[in-house]
Amino acid sequence: MSEATPTTVPATPTPGPGGPGGEARAAILDRIRQALQDGPTPDPVERTYRRTSEAAPGDVVEQLVDRLVDYKAGVHREDLSTVADRVADLLGEGARYVVPPGLDPAWLPGDGQGRVRVTEPTTADAGALGVRELDGMDAVVTGSTVSCSETGTIFLTGRPEEGRRAISLVPDHHVCIVPLDTVVELFPEALARVEPTAAITMISGPSATSDIELERVEGVHGPRRLDVILLDR
Repeated sequence: MSEATPTTVPATPTPGPGGPGGEARAAILDRIRQALQDGPTPDPVERTYRRTSEAAPGDVVEQLVDRLVDYKAGVHREDLSTVADRVADLLGEGARYVVPPGLDPAWLPGDGQGRVRVTEPTTADAGALGVRELDGMDAVVTGSTVSCSETGTIFLTGRPEEGRRAISLVPDHHVCIVPLDTVVELFPEALARVEPTAAITMISGPSATSDIELERVEGVHGPRRLDVILLDR
């Protein structure tokens, strides 16, 4: 039996007709554009749904509170002078918790009462916590991008004060800080505040699902406990 000749594979793609950004890629995209130009004109899409809200800001916040409470989330109203104390109360004594690198330190308590804060690195390849390490954390504290009161949905988009998706999904307790000036009523309004290419995590209450007998089970796909701090800043 003859031995197989080993095949050498380049470590990284090389530029050129077959590589990323090469002539082949450009030719394919040009053909797609040409095909779209030669196709029929699409029918106009009527957008009769509401895209802007006329509700008062206070009413919008109250609607968000109503939705979050209905979803079994804890809701707390604080200002800049009390937010750190509230976070400390929610974390409890001796908690190990993770925070994203860009979260405002003024929103966080000190390391008293045995609490241990672990700050994520600014880049994923610089010692980011693995799944097992995140699972060993008691909680995570993050900010948020925008919240939609109509559906009770909080948007996280991976900004520095929110961190990568894993840190908001693996720990069992999520403390999410929602500034009042980021609360809108309608979904189109919320999407308008989100970068189109962002990796969006939408949170509507603690993670929950139902089994075949419709028994509610919490914490299957994310944090079992969600506390939302509405921050007047």
